[in-house]
Amino acid sequence: MTNSNILTMKKLLLSMAALAFLFTACDADKNEIVQEQQIDMSDFYVYTDADSDEAAKSDNKKNASKSCASMTVLNRQLNENPGLAKKMYNIELHTRKFIAGKGKPTKPGGGGGGGGDSDVDVAPIEDNMGVIDIPVYIHIVYPDASTISNEQVTTQMATLNADFRDKNTDQLPSGTTFANDATDAGFSFSLAGTFRYDDSKSSWGTNNSVKADYPPINPETHMNIWVCNIGGGILGYAQFPGGSEATDGIVLGGDYFGNTGGPYGAGRTATHEVGHYLNLRHIWGDGRCRQDDFVADTPSSNSSNGGCPTFPSVSCKTADMTMNYMDYTYDNCMYMFTDGQRNRMRALFAQGEARAAMAGN
Repeated sequence: MTNSNILTMKKLLLSMAALAFLFTACDADKNEIVQEQQIDMSDFYVYTDADSDEAAKSDNKKNASKSCASMTVLNRQLNENPGLAKKMYNIELHTRKFIAGKGKPTKPGGGGGGGGDSDVDVAPIEDNMGVIDIPVYIHIVYPDASTISNEQVTTQMATLNADFRDKNTDQLPSGTTFANDATDAGFSFSLAGTFRYDDSKSSWGTNNSVKADYPPINPETHMNIWVCNIGGGILGYAQFPGGSEATDGIVLGGDYFGNTGGPYGAGRTATHEVGHYLNLRHIWGDGRCRQDDFVADTPSSNSSNGGCPTFPSVSCKTADMTMNYMDYTYDNCMYMFTDGQRNRMRALFAQGEARAAMAGN
């Protein structure tokens, strides 16, 4: 074969390779477009009725008394930061794409537009991330910081580890609608450090002032929890993914931190708030039957449940999942996350996603 023929052959092969790459790239772009079109975001919302928590508390029929300020704080942050809504939209889009890419896409509803069947099966996705360990810094801010004992810290960490691994022993009897829906969310929590600050301030409110005075430590890679007197009957609040690192984390009232006794004294206020921190909404969607919590296997509900309801508590024509950690029932009457909630939380830790750095991704 002459040099001229060899050169011609090389050019032909290079041209064929370039065409193959072009077609592959076009197919990839086409698949991305198709996938984008398949992700339904029509039900997504960021703002909620700011008074929905208070309305739930005053609903005597459902005996709701617990108070989480996370949604009120979110509404305020959305007003203060015009770019936050777009960031949260993108996080939600990526979450749904990740879940859809790992299995059969399902309509994200359940708390409103999703139809709210009382028992919908959602399979846990195979994400190959194993048990995700979240390191935790705890900041105790009280006039006398020793008021919060080391035992409270220890029992709180134990509760988080039990609840997110489905080792909570407060289980419903078999045969009830949701008896088999509790799942291992696949998270563990390791105490990275406890910091105590004596501060004479008697009440910190929900404006993140405690975080401003005692800033979070490495919030990109660590979960920060502040324990203080919030005031106003608020048990706790958390920041959703997408907010400023300067205010990222969870604030808990000291009376509800760890095992302190009483209806909200088993450490599950922290479990509830960590759920928000990992992108879970209240199970009733903060919008009555019309609004969604973006999870297919949590049924619709018209408001929160309080106390320790007798099963079934029915609203929106279905049984409420009163035992879910994202409701407002007493600590010893809640025991579960669902697979849909598990998938949603874990999507945040995939490579490039909102909390990926915590998992080293």
